[in-house]
Amino acid sequence: MQHAYHGYEKYAFGMDELTPISKSGHNNWGGIGTTLVDSLDTLWLMDMKDEFYRARDWCKTSLNHDIHKKVSVFETTIRSLGGLLSAYDWSGDQAFLDQANDLGERLFKAFDTESGIPRGQVNLASGHSDNIAWTGSSAILSEFGTIQLEYRVLARLNGRKDYKDKVEKIFEIMDEMNPEDGLYPYFIRNTGDKPEFANKKITFGAMSDSFYEYMLKIWIQGGKTEPLYRKMYDKSIQGMHDELLSVSTPSGLVYIADKNSGTMDYKMDHLVCFMGGLLALGAYTDPQGLQSDRAQRDLKTAKALTYTCYQMYARMPTGISPEYIQFRKDNDFESGRGAPHYLLRPETVESFFVLYHLTGDPVYREWGWEVFQAIERYCKTDAGYGQLKDVRRVGRPAEDKMESFFLAETLKYIYLLFDPETPIDLLNKHVFNTEAHPVRTFPAMDKDGVIDLLK
Repeated sequence: MQHAYHGYEKYAFGMDELTPISKSGHNNWGGIGTTLVDSLDTLWLMDMKDEFYRARDWCKTSLNHDIHKKVSVFETTIRSLGGLLSAYDWSGDQAFLDQANDLGERLFKAFDTESGIPRGQVNLASGHSDNIAWTGSSAILSEFGTIQLEYRVLARLNGRKDYKDKVEKIFEIMDEMNPEDGLYPYFIRNTGDKPEFANKKITFGAMSDSFYEYMLKIWIQGGKTEPLYRKMYDKSIQGMHDELLSVSTPSGLVYIADKNSGTMDYKMDHLVCFMGGLLALGAYTDPQGLQSDRAQRDLKTAKALTYTCYQMYARMPTGISPEYIQFRKDNDFESGRGAPHYLLRPETVESFFVLYHLTGDPVYREWGWEVFQAIERYCKTDAGYGQLKDVRRVGRPAEDKMESFFLAETLKYIYLLFDPETPIDLLNKHVFNTEAHPVRTFPAMDKDGVIDLLK
């Protein structure tokens, strides 16, 4: 983290991303200091307080959201809004809440729709919003279903009830659309007054993934007092077991396949690897108890899935997973066609951390150390870390791109996996947003005397 962040400070401070080969900066998220803001709570948790306060000073004096550029509502919410809220939750520094209030209000303009489903992008200065062009005027399930944790925290801290109401309404609308198996196609037409499904692709990977994650986490955030979210979660996990859970030959690797218009596609995105951690968290918080049949089934699937994700790394020549894998009969899996790259993604080490945190099984530390060593060996550059173009080829240089989530998530989860005195408590105190920004649950805030301005 010191290597990557110091490279960012030296060559790209205040810019969205460091380019780790050419040693410069890149404003590909609108120019709102995305890597800096996304890194704040990682700096705090790793006790890099000097860097944290230098970043705080920049947020106070130089962070400006009044820019005439379209940004992704989802990405900006999870990275920037989530980063600011977590930094505030840990440090109590008002500068972060002030910036979160400003950014939250600007992004919220995208919620001004008849359907109740927000549009995918918004101009931060003008407030003009629309759907992203390539979706065919549809909203994306994972995008509008992954802004609730953040807006519920913001609403509690600033008393804006409309934030809470509108983001929760999204889940009510999706529950009313009610697929029989709890599995949702990922394109939703939100241009009329009544949203409708616009495709038939079912996946726990790209464009759906974190919608299922937030079902469970909103319920945990609210102190397990809002049964709708847990009901939706349990229904979708049952559907996943019934419809998508598959086993490879000859090794018997468990994975979650995709389904397109009723036809199975035996592939799995690296993104799906968050499900190991999610299923374990769901099992340990199951209202029926950890020893119930349902919780034990989910925990078993969590462990089996996470082992498959470990194999996605271990079986590649570099020891690093590709973007997705394709399963073949009698051959387990191979790197997905046209996607042998690694974008410095965090999902596998996320599940290692969650499973270690909950079960204490040291195998997850062993696997995490292997993954970390492979990243060190193949992704490290003079100034930071770079993506890999082809994980099947040893000896190729890293690419000139380092996403902010490498510092926000990948490095944080590996660190937390090995931190013997971590302040993180997944079962009693904290909930992570999908960008690995931990905030206290509402009962924990109440206990700590954080005033709820909605009351």
